[in-house]
Amino acid sequence: MGNIKVGEMALSESVSQTKKQSRFVHRLKRDLFKNKIIYFMALPVMAYYIIFQYVPMYGTTIAFKDFSPMKGILGSSWVGMQHFTDFFKDVYFGRILINTLLISLYNIIFGFPAPIILALLLNEVRKNVFKRFVQSVTYLPHFISVLVLCGLIVDFTSRNGIINDFLAFMGMERITMLLKPELFRTIYVSSNIWQEVGWGSIIYLAALAGIDQDLYEASTIDGAGRFKQMLHVTLPGIMPTIIILFILRMGSMMNVGFDKIFLLYNPITYETSDVISTYVYRKGILEANYSFSAAVGLFNSIINFVLLVATNKFSKKVNETSLW
Repeated sequence: MGNIKVGEMALSESVSQTKKQSRFVHRLKRDLFKNKIIYFMALPVMAYYIIFQYVPMYGTTIAFKDFSPMKGILGSSWVGMQHFTDFFKDVYFGRILINTLLISLYNIIFGFPAPIILALLLNEVRKNVFKRFVQSVTYLPHFISVLVLCGLIVDFTSRNGIINDFLAFMGMERITMLLKPELFRTIYVSSNIWQEVGWGSIIYLAALAGIDQDLYEASTIDGAGRFKQMLHVTLPGIMPTIIILFILRMGSMMNVGFDKIFLLYNPITYETSDVISTYVYRKGILEANYSFSAAVGLFNSIINFVLLVATNKFSKKVNETSLW
């Protein structure tokens, strides 16, 4: 008797599950038909991520193999964690890890707040002509090619460059700045701020435009000045945007821009400028050690993933704002 009841309950649960699946499929078909244009517009984006992001992930298996282009991925022999072990034991491991973390940390400390500050300042400007002029001037560096930008930096920081002209005017000695290891991080981070501060402020300006203007009127009635309005109305209004962008930024902390560093660094400044991406380039492309460079790149991606998940979890716990 007991077995019969158990069987009936199992059958009932099975039927219930089948009905739920049927309803889900029905709703999905109805939604696909109703929003077919939107799904059709999303197809190129989905195809891009599948083809260029997910399919190439199969290639990460060479990080665990002694990859040979002649044998291919399937024909190459497995070596397990050997390349990771070699990387951790490499004499340059500590240097490139510290340089990557320090440059990323400086970019976060000085670069991340810069567009927020610019957006807050522009929000207080009442002259539209001046506001548009400042926006245009700060946006333009973003559209300059990295190659051209690095050429400008080399010229500006050379012994006869404009920065040295200013230093000489102040009575200081002329130096070739890019040959000074202690100055590389400062040059990289400051030029990065100059290049991206305007472009990065766009999303914050959009967030500022969405703040309810009645809040400003209410704060004015309560006697709050413009500075207090910024502290108690403006900043809280864009805080969710700031947090989301900060989480995303933490998820790419180990991805220090390869192009710019590659164009600016030299063997003299390796001690402060050599990062994981440039190290991978030398090992993978110049030395044709594809498996080793894939292992280093995979290690870099895992660290980014861990930082992203940890930051998102911490943010969700503290202020209930998160990516998921």
